[in-house]
Amino acid sequence: MYQAVKEIVDSALGVSSVLEKPRDKNFGHFALPTFSFAKELRKAPQIIAQEFAEKLESLPQIASVNVVNGYVNFSVSEEFLGQCAWEFLQENSHKKAPQKSILLEYVSANPTGPLHIGHARGAAFGDSLARIGRFLGYAIHTEYYVNDAGAQIEKLGKSIYYAGRALLFGESSELPQECYQGEYVFELAEEAKKELGNSVFESLESLDKLCLFGKDKMLQEIKNNLAQVGITFDTYASEKELFAQWDSTLESLKAHQGVYESEDKLWLQSTTYGDEKDRVIVRENGEPTYLAGDIIYHKDKFERNFEHYINIWGADHHGYIARVKAAIAFLGFEAQKLEVLLAQMVALLKDGKPYKMSKRAGNFILMKDVAEEVGADALRLMFLSKKPDTHLEFDVELLKKQDSSNPVYYINYAHARIHTLFSKSDFNIESFKNLPLDKSIKSLKGMQENLCNLLVSALGINKVLADAFSQRLVNKVVDYLYTLAGEFHHFYNETKILNTENTEQILRVLAVVAHSIALGLSLLGVKAKVSM
Repeated sequence: MYQAVKEIVDSALGVSSVLEKPRDKNFGHFALPTFSFAKELRKAPQIIAQEFAEKLESLPQIASVNVVNGYVNFSVSEEFLGQCAWEFLQENSHKKAPQKSILLEYVSANPTGPLHIGHARGAAFGDSLARIGRFLGYAIHTEYYVNDAGAQIEKLGKSIYYAGRALLFGESSELPQECYQGEYVFELAEEAKKELGNSVFESLESLDKLCLFGKDKMLQEIKNNLAQVGITFDTYASEKELFAQWDSTLESLKAHQGVYESEDKLWLQSTTYGDEKDRVIVRENGEPTYLAGDIIYHKDKFERNFEHYINIWGADHHGYIARVKAAIAFLGFEAQKLEVLLAQMVALLKDGKPYKMSKRAGNFILMKDVAEEVGADALRLMFLSKKPDTHLEFDVELLKKQDSSNPVYYINYAHARIHTLFSKSDFNIESFKNLPLDKSIKSLKGMQENLCNLLVSALGINKVLADAFSQRLVNKVVDYLYTLAGEFHHFYNETKILNTENTEQILRVLAVVAHSIALGLSLLGVKAKVSM
């Protein structure tokens, strides 16, 4: 509805407006600040507001207009609301014009252990951002970068090797300090014994087999963990496979004067693009560093010609941004096309105390364990309730409460309540989607103010989704749904709904409210409940 109103206002006034929501609902449905026009029009905001108000008053879509301190406040007509409500409920009403193509990379946890709760925040954020973007018309391709080359995979192989020797030959069950710790390593060793045979543990000559075996098993477990909370990826990019492009990548860096030799090492001249110091990309022994793999990967990304690139990284990777962007520039690409979003870690509590670490994971809290305890929907919604770059602490016991303190329950309860009302009435919520336009408009005439305000709020979801995506703040959707649920609960408690002369009209509005809640939850990866 916001975009439709904006187009009407802009056309009438000959400006590009920014419409706001009035702090006081008594002022109207929308507020148009005029302060930004003062310099161009050489008039005081109050005078501009009066002139704008006179023009808006003549529009058939506008029901009332008032001016307050340089703001033009106005309400839209019931006929216009009826049309917007009808369009919103139509099956194809949400199809948008194609937007730019985006490659979105997120999670990308090393395949050396199970996903922990820190990974879960970036996973929920990335998946929901992709869902919202696709809804808005963006061509979003999601990708998981698999770090399956280098020291961490060799470390995994050795960890399995020593765990296998402990199982088979009675050697110490305490793995060397340089190994990955946790019961999952012994589980991998047990599986390797069954699938590869005891011989792989006789000497380190079979280390490559164990490395590959362990990586494949952990990657499959990661995929299963993600699927448990409704997350899948379009593609998985292998660092090991991409290293075949190292020579051509290095040549490209040299051609753009991006590297130099010093102290028997090869350095990326990243200070040229704002990094605090230059970075080593090839060690004295000729081995590429971890950064080299990322440079190859980003070269491969940019060669796929997406219009924009988004990476979601953990907050500990903040210092990594400048060096990667420097490499992209030295490869001859537009570094500004890469956008890096950071997700902070999570502090998890249970009854006010730190959540118990997983022995299986070796002193980590597993995403799988928390999802099984509170449910995937609750886990996702809680992770999405705050800005991703802010600290998040929550108690899992909160997600079991059945009151307004639990946003998962509160939002779902609103949706379920509406469906319960329909089940007790003579109307079918789905039938309202097939109602002819003229009947939809007619049925919403004469609405009480509180019902009209509830409808306006429900029709505001598309603006919220557009803002959430453009600002990369998925928490705006959670906030909106919580507020809308609150408005509905208040209306429900204050209004007799069934068996009145206004029952049909009220239920038509509540069908829109339910549609908004279900849509918003689905784009957060949560299925709206119809009963509770």
